[in-house]
Amino acid sequence: MATRQLQYEDIASDLDWRTSPPQNDPRFMAISADSHVTEPPEAFSRFIDPKYRDVAPRVIPNPDPNSKNNELYLCEGMPTFPFRTTSSAGYQPKDIDLSVGGFRDMHRAGWDPKYRVEAQVRDGLLAEVIYPSVGMLLCQHPDGDYKNACFRAYNQWLQEYVGEAPNRLFGIGQTAVRSPRETIEDMIRIKEQGSVGVMLPSYPSDVALDYDDPAFDDVWRTAIELKLPINFHILTGRGQNAIMDPPRGGAISGFGHIIRGLQDLASLFIFGRIFERHPDLRIVLVEADAGWIPHFCSRMDHAYKRHRFWMKAGEMQKLPSEYFLENIYATFQDDWVALHNIDIMNPRRLLWANDYPHADSTWPWSHKLLEHHMANLTDEQIGWVLRENVMELYGLPVDTSAEALKAAVG
Repeated sequence: MATRQLQYEDIASDLDWRTSPPQNDPRFMAISADSHVTEPPEAFSRFIDPKYRDVAPRVIPNPDPNSKNNELYLCEGMPTFPFRTTSSAGYQPKDIDLSVGGFRDMHRAGWDPKYRVEAQVRDGLLAEVIYPSVGMLLCQHPDGDYKNACFRAYNQWLQEYVGEAPNRLFGIGQTAVRSPRETIEDMIRIKEQGSVGVMLPSYPSDVALDYDDPAFDDVWRTAIELKLPINFHILTGRGQNAIMDPPRGGAISGFGHIIRGLQDLASLFIFGRIFERHPDLRIVLVEADAGWIPHFCSRMDHAYKRHRFWMKAGEMQKLPSEYFLENIYATFQDDWVALHNIDIMNPRRLLWANDYPHADSTWPWSHKLLEHHMANLTDEQIGWVLRENVMELYGLPVDTSAEALKAAVG
């Protein structure tokens, strides 16, 4: 049994993104439940409402002639941001530098689907569930109309991207949540476009409502009827970019804060009685890790048992932890703590991901990492976390038979 968490320096000491260790164990052939595109500007400009074409998200030259960042990404109404954090997969830690590079320096597979399967093969992947990058930050945009135009354009571009490898790439569409009614219309359109799930911003665009308002009940009913899982990604709430706008302790401290937004959402869906009203609803907390879940559940149960009367929480049909462990999925990539506490969690709600091509990615060393981190798991548990859970949740048509896993190794 492994006794410590394997560090990136252990597996990347003499490797960079141009090399990778052999993938030779079929048990670790995986489906990434959270991978990303790095949207090219045409993802928005080609499809956006003509009203917004001149202000669509775009790449601009860096106005600072002394900067090593020769290009920046601009979303109108938001600060510009550099590219490197969205495309540092495979870099050694000491080489991740946000102050250099431009769009063309990014992993090409992030924006050109013709290169995506090659990137999957190098990391021992069977398939990926695809999330946005620029779209994550756009979730924080204050203008709901602009956000809506961008998301609808992105959803159309995403169809083309995943269409390059329809049995290996599965898209998650976006909605701005300007109103419950429009959100339902977006979800129906996203399902018709072929996406397997829908990503909501952490807060609705209409600040007068939150997700526990009964006005959203039809949204949750529609998600269940469409079999379209609801997904919430880190860094999609108001003022949640704790790395670019760091809190006390600096950017490295902010890294530990970014999961808080999704913990708050879990509490909202539980104590806001959303799961109680819609027991078949499933949501996914994306890229917030999972090792914190046992304590979080214990703390919720303690609060409910000890303080529900004076806090006016009312009586619930089940304990908060029971709702969490049944109705909420969580994705993670490098979470040794979660895997070594799997027996006090629900292993059927854990989804592994490689986060390619972002800076936090385990690509192209995922198998080496998983071999170490999963040493205490049974083959059945490995199969759940790496393949079966994500396939069941999204209804993915991926062949994961023993023969297919052996054939994919190489």
